[in-house]
Amino acid sequence: MSTHVRRAPVPRRVPAGASMVGDGIAVGEGRVTVDVYIDFQCPFCRAFEEAAGATLRSAVDDGLATIVYHPMAFLDQLSTNHYSSRAASASGCASDGGRFVEYADALFANQPPEGGPGLLDDELVEIGRSVGLDTPAFAQCVRDRAYHDWVAYVTERAIERGVSGTPTVLVQGVPVPANRRTIAAAIAAAVRESSG
Repeated sequence: MSTHVRRAPVPRRVPAGASMVGDGIAVGEGRVTVDVYIDFQCPFCRAFEEAAGATLRSAVDDGLATIVYHPMAFLDQLSTNHYSSRAASASGCASDGGRFVEYADALFANQPPEGGPGLLDDELVEIGRSVGLDTPAFAQCVRDRAYHDWVAYVTERAIERGVSGTPTVLVQGVPVPANRRTIAAAIAAAVRESSG
C-alpha cells in the first residue's frame, strides 16, 4: 500500500509579490526571512498584528528582513461563508495592486467575530477602496475569488511545514514566540550571524 502524501500543486495563478515557492506574499528585500502565518478571522492574529506589526515593518524599512506573510484558511469552519478563504484570496488581489500590507491591516481592523458570517465580498471590495484599491480589476478579482486555489495551497504547505495554529512566526526557519521583542531579537541575532 502506498504511503505517498499528496501535495497541493502550485496553483496556475499566484499573486504579484508571491514568495519563490508561491506560498506567501514577500514584503521587503532583507537578508533575514521572517515567515508569518496568519488567518484574517483569527483574533490572536489581529492582536499580534497590532502589537508586532510596527516591528515587522521597521525590520523591512531598515533592510534587515523580508517578511513572508502566509494568509491561511484555518478558521473557515468557524464562519458560515468561508470568510478565512475569501479574505485571504482578497489579500492576494490586494497584493496584485501593490497594497498587501495596507489591506491586511484594514482586514484586521474590520475583523468580524469568530463564529459569525464574516464580511461579504462587497465589504471586502469596500475595504480595498479605503486603502486605495479602487479599480474594477481589484473588485472583479475579489468577487471572482481568483486566489481561492492559492489559499488552499498556502494552507496545505503550512500544514506540511508543521504549522498548527495562527499566528505562527519563523525567523530563518526557526519557530519563535509571536511577540515583538522575541522577533526583533531573533532578527538581530540572524543579522549578526549572517554578517559574521
